[in-house]
Amino acid sequence: MARSRTEVDRRVQEFVQTCRRRELKVTHQRMEIFRELAASEAHPDAETVFQAVAGRVPSISRDTVYRTLSTLEAEGLIRRVEPVFESVRYDANVGRHHHFVCKVCGAIRDFYSEAFDSLPVPPSAESLGQIDSVQVQIRGICSTCTHGKEAMRNRGSR
Repeated sequence: MARSRTEVDRRVQEFVQTCRRRELKVTHQRMEIFRELAASEAHPDAETVFQAVAGRVPSISRDTVYRTLSTLEAEGLIRRVEPVFESVRYDANVGRHHHFVCKVCGAIRDFYSEAFDSLPVPPSAESLGQIDSVQVQIRGICSTCTHGKEAMRNRGSR
């Protein structure tokens, strides 16, 4: 699923402004990599980003994509999403939100919850070190996979 062009353009403009404020170079490659993340709701992994960007920028290397993702993450311009048993995926949405991860198809979807946002950090976690952020990850079966299983059962019962 893709975001609207207006939303992608808005995120890219915010990205450019943030880079300039932080005195980070706004290169064509960085713009295209960020644009790919901003356009996707799928939280793509580095290889998926590389394949998509290489279609538009044939001269880009895998190394450039991997290093750029690492730099953007270190600068807080994107987030790493690390589903269990899968490769690292990336998210251009750095605003406060949480993730639903489908354990069947691997889809990752953003969701928002004031209740989760206001959960206190337990003292046992605080004692482990400095807390930078808290995100809730919910794992389950997405509605697409659930409906697919129901359709398969319904076909089998005929």
